[in-house]
Amino acid sequence: MKDLSSLIQNFFIEYLNIQRQTSHHTISSYRDTFCLLLRFAKDFYKKQPILLKINDINSTFIRKFLNHLEKNRGVTARTRNQRLAAIRSFFRYISIYLPDYIDSIHQILAIPDKRYEKKIVKFLESSEIESLLDIPNRKTWIGRRDYAILMLMIQTGLRVSELTMLHSKDIKLDTISYVHCIGKGRKERTIPLTKEMKSILQDWFKECNHEPLEPLFSNSRGGFLSSDTIQYLLSKYVKIAQQKCSSLKDKNISPHVLRHTTAVNMLNAGIDRSMIALWLGHESIETTQIYLDSNIKMKEKILEKLLPIKTASIRYKPDDDLLKFLTNL
Repeated sequence: MKDLSSLIQNFFIEYLNIQRQTSHHTISSYRDTFCLLLRFAKDFYKKQPILLKINDINSTFIRKFLNHLEKNRGVTARTRNQRLAAIRSFFRYISIYLPDYIDSIHQILAIPDKRYEKKIVKFLESSEIESLLDIPNRKTWIGRRDYAILMLMIQTGLRVSELTMLHSKDIKLDTISYVHCIGKGRKERTIPLTKEMKSILQDWFKECNHEPLEPLFSNSRGGFLSSDTIQYLLSKYVKIAQQKCSSLKDKNISPHVLRHTTAVNMLNAGIDRSMIALWLGHESIETTQIYLDSNIKMKEKILEKLLPIKTASIRYKPDDDLLKFLTNL
């Protein structure tokens, strides 16, 4: 059990997959963390990962790895904390099998998260949405696919991981139309579709003649799209849209920004925060607080209701030239 290779394999197969039945997205994230960790260990110790022992992965090494992620790979503090969470989960799992290493394990578990500034979330204004949606060439198959993808993300607020895993059977187009998805923590939810979105998807189904288990949006080979592909096509269209909409130049647009856009639009429409949390599949209503912080329109309405502060105004008079000269010395 001191063989690190066996411990990692047991962690993924026995613990995450069988005992916890962890979601595919979480397993993928943990996998990426350990790939990065083992590559760093290979360079650090000058030996193959298969030869590593458990005492090689101590708290000092973990700290060096986290510093490497930030300095050499340029990850954010949030991503660094996500990687650390995966490592903690592994060491909590093996602690029951390795009592002799409990002190070393506790030192790793005690490594703190890094604090970071919580920035105001970015979202798209209505004019920016229109500029973006004008770009896909709907005379082509790819253009129609990408237009439907962007429209569905903006209307429903789907996470990119939820969108890429949609099958044709997950779309219901009837008197009540909706999309069914599986989000974080294997939570299922259904999101109603607007009449416009329903019409777009009806045309898409007629064109592609989808089978129930086929991807709703496929690549050129008929397989599922990846999250990187969604990011690529979004970046491509944003870059073109920036030429007509200058405000897009100041924004770094990711698929998650489209999700934020959905939430802010709902907030501006006066929809209760609990309903927004339900719509987006948030674990807690408090998660929607970030949209209140970024909503300048709601703050402007508050400003309009405030009574003005009464104070006497005075006219500015410039200093005497001689006094100004002496003041600036």
